[in-house]
Amino acid sequence: MGWRRLAGLGSSALATVLLGWSLGVAQERRESEAALSAVRKEIVELQNRIARETTRRDEGTRALRAAEVEIAAATRKLGELRANLTTQQAARRDLAQQTQRANGRLVDERSALARQVRSSYMTGRQELFKLLLSQESPAALGRMLVYFDYYNRARSARIDSVAAELAELAGLEEATRRVETDLAALEEEQAREVAALEKSRDERRTVVAKLDAEIRDGNSAVAKLRSEEQRLADLVKRLGEVLTDFPVESDEPFARLKGKLPWPVQGRLAGDYGQPRGSGAVKWNGVLLEAAAGTAVRAVHHGRVAFADWLQGLGLLVIVDHGGGYMSLYGHNEALLKESGDWVEPGEAIAQLGDTGGQARPALYFEIRYNGEPVNPHPWMARRPAAR
Repeated sequence: MGWRRLAGLGSSALATVLLGWSLGVAQERRESEAALSAVRKEIVELQNRIARETTRRDEGTRALRAAEVEIAAATRKLGELRANLTTQQAARRDLAQQTQRANGRLVDERSALARQVRSSYMTGRQELFKLLLSQESPAALGRMLVYFDYYNRARSARIDSVAAELAELAGLEEATRRVETDLAALEEEQAREVAALEKSRDERRTVVAKLDAEIRDGNSAVAKLRSEEQRLADLVKRLGEVLTDFPVESDEPFARLKGKLPWPVQGRLAGDYGQPRGSGAVKWNGVLLEAAAGTAVRAVHHGRVAFADWLQGLGLLVIVDHGGGYMSLYGHNEALLKESGDWVEPGEAIAQLGDTGGQARPALYFEIRYNGEPVNPHPWMARRPAAR
């Protein structure tokens, strides 16, 4: 119904139409939330199934997954603690400034009150006594009594102001004590998390060294790479099947963005699409971008997180479904900032770069896939990354 027809309706009819529209919107929202809940459930079941399959294969992989998942959890918690610590430190600085200002006002009020008291003592009583005994007219006497009343009121107001400043100072001191207590607790918890993080990292180094020792010969390394490649292909295929009935809609379809996408991190190109890996029997299906650990990994375009979990060979992996058959993949992260089913916007941080999955150095593995098949990401990006 157009706006002109709506304008021509009576108030009761218009109210009925608007009520029906709002109920329809609410119903659509409930259906959308139910659909998203179903997507999340199916993806979580898929992640759990992959985790079970992974841990059944061998003890080393199970230990690596456990260590890297613990590191990710500790890293994320440590980041939250540090953010809280920064907030509390800012609150403490703000309280200190407020206390300093309140102390300054209190000094001023006390000085003014002292001057009033001295003036009252030196002149007030004597002048009022003289006035009462003088032969002044009643009108003059009345004016002087009013003056002394104003003077006393001003002094009372000054006393009330001093009392209010003292009360504010007491409140600021109590708030400062609470903030100091919270800061001490946060610092203790941060120390514990740092210790736990270092312990998990030591365990990971031990596991990685053991796994590297088990695949020193070339044939084992190639078999491992091919197995990991097939595992990722199977995962993407299964995700595509799960998400078939839940398409991603965007104002700017992914297919139109060729040559315009930003890189998920600004890093050095350590492995390029189509180049040989290891002995050369397996090639890169994406690019490896070296950067500092903890660097924010950003989504290249709008989409929905289809997968956010650990996968053998890629460690902590995020897969974003962009619709139209396109997906982008981000592997070797040290912490995940999104969960399966979450919507993400272009440039939004979805993870923190790391070295999970047995990676030797902090680096992000990035792929673009169309209908499950890897494509060369370079034609899609706005520029080439820095050479190694």
